[in-house]
Amino acid sequence: MRKIFDSSREFLKYPSVLVSLVMIFFLLGISLYALITYPYAEATRLWRGGEEVWYLNPRQVPPAWMNLFTARKKPVSFVLKTDNLGSVTKEVTPDTQGGGKTLMTYSFDYSYDEIPQEFILYFTSAYQKKQPYAEVIWVTPDNRQIRLTNLALIGRETYRFSQDTRLVRLLKGKPVMEGLFLDKSSEKVQPVKGTYKVIITAFTFEPDSTVDAELVMHGKLHGLAGTDHLRRDLMVALLWGTPIALAFGLLAALGTTLTTILIAAIGAWFGGWLEELIQRITEINLVLPFLPILLMIGSLFSRSIWLILGATILLNIFGSGIKTYRAVFMQIMQSPYIEAARSYGASDLRIIFKYMVPRVIPTLVPQLVSLVPAYVFLEATLAVLGLGDPILPTWGKLINDAFTNSALYDGLYYWVLEPAALLMTTGLAFALLGFALDRVFNPRLREI
Repeated sequence: MRKIFDSSREFLKYPSVLVSLVMIFFLLGISLYALITYPYAEATRLWRGGEEVWYLNPRQVPPAWMNLFTARKKPVSFVLKTDNLGSVTKEVTPDTQGGGKTLMTYSFDYSYDEIPQEFILYFTSAYQKKQPYAEVIWVTPDNRQIRLTNLALIGRETYRFSQDTRLVRLLKGKPVMEGLFLDKSSEKVQPVKGTYKVIITAFTFEPDSTVDAELVMHGKLHGLAGTDHLRRDLMVALLWGTPIALAFGLLAALGTTLTTILIAAIGAWFGGWLEELIQRITEINLVLPFLPILLMIGSLFSRSIWLILGATILLNIFGSGIKTYRAVFMQIMQSPYIEAARSYGASDLRIIFKYMVPRVIPTLVPQLVSLVPAYVFLEATLAVLGLGDPILPTWGKLINDAFTNSALYDGLYYWVLEPAALLMTTGLAFALLGFALDRVFNPRLREI
């Protein structure tokens, strides 16, 4: 207990330790938040979903916080539903014939310097035989009224402002968003700022017939992480990529290091044909190309992350560490306490697990911690090469999608930089922790 206390006190002397621990706890916090907010089934459903899941999001837009770094503010996407108190009002007035009138008013403040991509209305109606009917009016801050459309509603109806050819003619050939937002009296090409309204008047002709709608603005910025080519919120992959990366790195490092030490200890203690077999397997494995074998497994068999993890552990068990630890164990076997253990009749397994393996723990811990980022980058590398798990959202998959869809050529740098920043944070955190542990457990590396 005293040794642990002394080691901990020595460990905390290094400023890099505090930095690394803050980073690691930050990553663990993200992992916990991801698991609670997006359970596994929900995360995979969202990531594999298409337009039907992400229809509310704009396509390929940066995160909303980009406005903090530009003088010209871009519009941020939003969704207004009838349960948004204060922004939306809904009044239903029944008539004597069993039908009624539904008045929905959507109000929003527009203070941006550019026009949005698109406005969409998603109608939902319920009826027996007679279809509801709706009129839509656009009201600008300077009290101009533009009648957008009149349409009969069939269950679920979608009205996209920019695709209405009648509205284009009404605006004299101008693009719809420009006609609805730009200030005609100003010499500058900029939208009129202020409070806009979309007024929907719907008529129903049957008892219990209902009409509801949601107003969606596809801006040029969205959310905390932006969106990709499938309108998916990148925050899902950034959050879920954290526990996947940490789990892969920790399991691979633990499985490889512990198994290698045990095999090296068993071979050194028993010697003979067993030692020869272990050494020959190690020498054969050292000349095998590790990454091409993983690529072959992913291409020809399965891209499951758990299969790749198992193959990674198996291919790294008989690595150069076998020979390194064998040399250490050969020295330990000459120690007096090993002879003492033999003299009082200790079993082979007791000597291996009680007296030999604990002696290499000081060199094991720093190496194990330093191996974690290597395996995290390995998983990301396979995903970037197109061999990532097709089901799980990961950092490497984000980078692969970005390259596939020419994100860098189109100026969508956030798509690559966000997962890359998390990868570098993970690597730096465990590298700093590994260096500090190496100094604590290896007295020759301590500062005088």
